[in-house]
Amino acid sequence: MTKPAIAIDVQDAKRLFTQSAGAFAGTRVVRAVDGVSLQVREGSCFGIVGESGCGKSTLARLIMGLLPLSSGDILVDGQRLSAMDRKARARLIQPVFQDPFSSLNPRHSIADLVGLPLTAQGIAGRERGTRVAEMLERVGLPGAIANRQPAQLSGGQRQRVAIARALVLRPRIVVCDEPTSALDVSVQAQILNLLADLQAEFGLTYVFISHNLAVVEHVCDEVAVMYLGRIVEHAPTAELFETPTHPYTKALLASVLTPEPGLGIPDVGLGDAYPDPANIPTGCRFHPRCPAGQPPCITETPAPRFGAGRMVECLLAPPPSTASVSPV
Repeated sequence: MTKPAIAIDVQDAKRLFTQSAGAFAGTRVVRAVDGVSLQVREGSCFGIVGESGCGKSTLARLIMGLLPLSSGDILVDGQRLSAMDRKARARLIQPVFQDPFSSLNPRHSIADLVGLPLTAQGIAGRERGTRVAEMLERVGLPGAIANRQPAQLSGGQRQRVAIARALVLRPRIVVCDEPTSALDVSVQAQILNLLADLQAEFGLTYVFISHNLAVVEHVCDEVAVMYLGRIVEHAPTAELFETPTHPYTKALLASVLTPEPGLGIPDVGLGDAYPDPANIPTGCRFHPRCPAGQPPCITETPAPRFGAGRMVECLLAPPPSTASVSPV
């Protein structure tokens, strides 16, 4: 049986930012993405999860070519992303952003918003109008909506417009950055079902960025867990949710069942000391918050360990091939 082609190949990607630390303290280097390697199979839905600030949205923007790499490489369909011009990238990969209230220009009509990628590619006139109308219909919006503006639409309708705009060029890859988090719960399922239908119809590859683990479990084929700029665990979705091996993954999954009382937000049970990407800890970067940390974790940096289609970056977790064994 032929293995699926690799749609996205991220190779030791790094993205550093400089940040002012005050008039007398100079600048700090923020390691937003710090040596990420992963492969996304063609036609799959690849999830990336982690707390806010872990670097997942920065990684998404690197994959889309919206930010340059500090080092490393990204190949899309076997081509170096950095060697493509903007139009070529746009024909291949498109985004669906988190907030349809801010990602759509309120001064433009829906027809103009959906047709903008076509205009940028030099497609105009009747062909542009036909393709816009066809895509609006495909995402479940009536043709009459084309002359309206975003303020006249509901949140779910706006996100359907955003999806139509992403697909009007018929790209092969779509990066979904929290595509349902700004929507009412009653609308989220409709959008997820639409994305699944479109993936099947057009043979799309999805990169799905989310903090909603229930959604990720439902839609993704594989999941990478990100912490402080690194992928610390990666596995097929069912295996990751059934037998997590990294202590951080276990804390994330436990948070789904134990939301913090009174706040309505997940509590990973690791305290309030969120990691600082400008001050990476020595050794394992998770050790200051790890409930199972041992002295070697303070000084020894864990190397990725691979096996049985999984990866874990932890000194104390069992090898991936024995993931069914209770870790640490």
